[in-house]
Amino acid sequence: MAYLARRPDTYLFRLLLLPAALCGIVASAYRFVWTIPELNVYNWGQCLLAAVTIAKALEYAFHQEGMLKVGETRPGEAKGKAIANGQTTPTAQRGLTFIPSGLYDSVELMHTLRGLQWKFGQGVHIPKHTRPLERKAFLRATFLSFARNFILLDFWESVLKLFPGVGTPAGGTMFYPTLQPFCRYIVSTVIHMLTGSALLAGFGMVYDLITVIAVGCLDSSPASWPPAMDDPWSADSMHALWSKHWHQFLRQTFLVLGGYPGKWLAGDLGMLFGTFIASGLFHECAMYSMGRGFDHTVSSFFAMQGPILLLERFWRKLTRRRVGGWPGRLWVYFNLFILAQPMVDAWHKRGLGGGMVIPPFLSPVRLLLLPVVHKYLHTR
Repeated sequence: MAYLARRPDTYLFRLLLLPAALCGIVASAYRFVWTIPELNVYNWGQCLLAAVTIAKALEYAFHQEGMLKVGETRPGEAKGKAIANGQTTPTAQRGLTFIPSGLYDSVELMHTLRGLQWKFGQGVHIPKHTRPLERKAFLRATFLSFARNFILLDFWESVLKLFPGVGTPAGGTMFYPTLQPFCRYIVSTVIHMLTGSALLAGFGMVYDLITVIAVGCLDSSPASWPPAMDDPWSADSMHALWSKHWHQFLRQTFLVLGGYPGKWLAGDLGMLFGTFIASGLFHECAMYSMGRGFDHTVSSFFAMQGPILLLERFWRKLTRRRVGGWPGRLWVYFNLFILAQPMVDAWHKRGLGGGMVIPPFLSPVRLLLLPVVHKYLHTR
């Protein structure tokens, strides 16, 4: 379907292929499962991927003119200057020129999420480059970033697995009922922060690895690989967090699955609510594949972001000042560290923290650090 979306006059073919594509995606994601308990978390991952793929298939099918790059009037037919993300840019120089352009474009379309150089990606916030754009220096900096994120992920994951229940494939609550309330919420906050730190390190590690492969092996341009995130800890409003500082890889997925239908039903307000409702269902329907049922605590957290952004807009109208500064940052941290805890707890109760992300034989922390700490504690 991605290939057809880059060929003119294929609208009817794409519509006819859509039912088979959707059935194939759902069947491959939910019928073929990882049965080893430690690998159960991979079911979550493959069903997250399935939702992204479903959104892409819908987009390929319903864009009558096909999927266009910036500056194109028809697939492969450029006209005028290309303006992407507010800047005039030349047509990207593609590598591996021996590959036919139609095939190259379809592979690029399948894999692009933020849509750099594509019409659907216009308006997406792209972080400024923090690495040198000379190829060798870029690859060196990216590899060092990958190594750093790998070590951080390994450390956070290893520490997380030390908590009873939470660190096992069977799962368990991070709100330990045997603790006094104050200690209980101190422990839950620590687990919550460890989980968030591991997720951030994991995002960075995977993105760095893909970047090294794309630039080093597939001749992609370093300019096509800006940072994944834009310093989320510096966000001073929830609007800034979701529109700029958090990664934008799933923006188009949520717009296709919820934002655009919501706008059709209820205008801009429907688009806002539909986008975040789609985000909640995206995370929860994938978690359902781990065989522990539904827990709409997760869906509720993301759906709640719509009213939260409306509250920020109301504050701006009331005070004529945007949410920002240190009070805005505290507001963001309240949402991330307090309101998000039930969502993370719902994940851990279903075994997320016990999943094997880095195999033990590749884990420096479990091979070297933890045995030393364990030996030291037993000699005290």
